[in-house]
Amino acid sequence: MQNTSFDVIIIGSGPAGYTAGIYTSRANLKVALFEGQQPGGQLTITNDIENFPGFPEGIGGSAIMELMKQQSLKFGTTIINDTVDSVNFDTKPLTISTLSNTIFQAKAIIIATGASAKLLSITSEETF
Repeated sequence: MQNTSFDVIIIGSGPAGYTAGIYTSRANLKVALFEGQQPGGQLTITNDIENFPGFPEGIGGSAIMELMKQQSLKFGTTIINDTVDSVNFDTKPLTISTLSNTIFQAKAIIIATGASAKLLSITSEETF
């Protein structure tokens, strides 16, 4: 049976989510990170990132997100491939439920759901 009780639950697997996973796991907290509907976040659809320190030749969005995921795993973050459906902040411990109908508990919840692009639905949009 999957462990459903954590010190910290992180909702979102973009740069903010994985950074939260790295820092909280390094602090010896028991951490679960929920990947959601777009694992790696919006950055995974970015071809070239040329303004992030440490990558003078640039790096692809998917590549940097995989590195962040691996670093988070290295420090002990449990990564769960599921989507959070609801959060209850009225109870202690805090609870979340997922689309797979699993209930998880945590002392703290970090919401790092990021953003999604608003598309115009024009023909040249995918090309450019």
